[in-house]
Amino acid sequence: MDALSLLADGFAGAFTLQNLLWVLIGCLLGTAVGVMPGLGSSMAVALLLPVTFALEPTAAFIMFAGVYFGGLFGDSTMGILMNTPGQASAIASTFEGHRMAKNGRAAQALAVAAIGAFIGGFISSILVVFLAPVLADFSTKFGPAEYLALAIFAFAATSSVVTDSAVKGLLSLALGLGVAVVGIDGVTGIPRFTMDSNYLFDGISLVTVTVAILALGEVFYSASVARHQEEGKIIRPKGRAWLTGAEFKEAAPAWGRGTLIGLPFGIIPAGGADIPTFLAYGTERKLDRRRKNPQFGDKGAIRGLAAPEAAGNATTGMAMGALLALGLPISATAAIMLAAFRQYGLQPGPLLFERSPELVWALLASFFIAMVVLLAINLPFAMLWAKLLLIPAPYLYAGITVFCGLGIYATSSSIFDLLLLLGIGLLGFLMRMNDYPLAPLIIGMVLGPLAETSLRDALTSSSGDFSVLFSGPIVITLYGVLVLMLLLTLRSKVTKKTGNDI
Repeated sequence: MDALSLLADGFAGAFTLQNLLWVLIGCLLGTAVGVMPGLGSSMAVALLLPVTFALEPTAAFIMFAGVYFGGLFGDSTMGILMNTPGQASAIASTFEGHRMAKNGRAAQALAVAAIGAFIGGFISSILVVFLAPVLADFSTKFGPAEYLALAIFAFAATSSVVTDSAVKGLLSLALGLGVAVVGIDGVTGIPRFTMDSNYLFDGISLVTVTVAILALGEVFYSASVARHQEEGKIIRPKGRAWLTGAEFKEAAPAWGRGTLIGLPFGIIPAGGADIPTFLAYGTERKLDRRRKNPQFGDKGAIRGLAAPEAAGNATTGMAMGALLALGLPISATAAIMLAAFRQYGLQPGPLLFERSPELVWALLASFFIAMVVLLAINLPFAMLWAKLLLIPAPYLYAGITVFCGLGIYATSSSIFDLLLLLGIGLLGFLMRMNDYPLAPLIIGMVLGPLAETSLRDALTSSSGDFSVLFSGPIVITLYGVLVLMLLLTLRSKVTKKTGNDI
């Protein structure tokens, strides 16, 4: 009951006019960037990060949460109408969603997607209310060895498990870790990798890196490569934008199964919503083969769209709980939000629940408000969002470039940081061109200092005894689960390669 009373206090804080406005702005921005292929919630949060420091922390994080959830809604809209998902998490939805659209059921497909995302996000938000405080209390049992194991778990999972090439994932991670150690060492006071430049003594700002990699690099890629790729034709929804009783009954079991599949991945650092959406789609496809009248195929199956939509938002909702309670980012967007917490001098975990309960519970309450707002602005107005594609690409990406420069200069007032922004942006472009994943770089830079500090503290407290790094039930469990995940991933890739060879 304590959670319910605290949530009621959170609603009292979230229902202020100012915070409701930030919820709406976040949902609108998230949906807008999700609609436009190539953009996404991670880019939106990265762009907003420099300009939100003037806001109160509660307002800023309420807006970020709206952007995070809204990005998934927008991605699905374009995946259904154009077969061009903005992010990997929306790919599974396009398989049956676009088929439904081509067969004159675009409006119903958008309704299935919106309701599924609402259900997945709403149920996960309910669980977060009760589980986040428990996870926060559990994290008090974490010492330096446990935090190191958690960071290594996140490093290995995001760079090896969810990438097509483990080598590229590990190289991206190594680059992020390398950037994280630039600057003056907080323990010894010795400059590291600064090349005797005064500009690098304070390290390389995570804000600069995220804006450069996720926003400016994407602009360079879109201007030079993506604009030459063939674009799909928008299918205009016609008819009713709601579901009949029979259609709702058809979709309901898939929404439930998708939600159940997506929930655990919110606390596992395995790349966010990409894996659970494919698992949810695959589950529905297998179940469909057992039915007397299979529906998967040319006309599109409602269940094949409902399940991945519910799974994606269920994962995102739980991811916010893991971020607040454990300080564990499971995706690039969550990693940027963790960096934002640190920029405000806040550290997610049990101390956040103790020292800033008004922020935590207002943010949790805003999840429910965001779900309702997103359902209201997406269910009947999906075609209006599609009109954003009429913005000429040169104007759109020129505007993004200007915001990149203004945001970085506003936070540092340094020409050097602008040059750094350009250089890292070109690096992001080269990584994008060569299919190097960006999430391991961001997570490596965010969790790198935590891993280094935890390693030092653990070895200092044990007088240099490395066995302390592998002792304790939590540490053994984390490493055991990680080894199991790596073995399963290796097995699946070997099986896939063998099948291709045959």
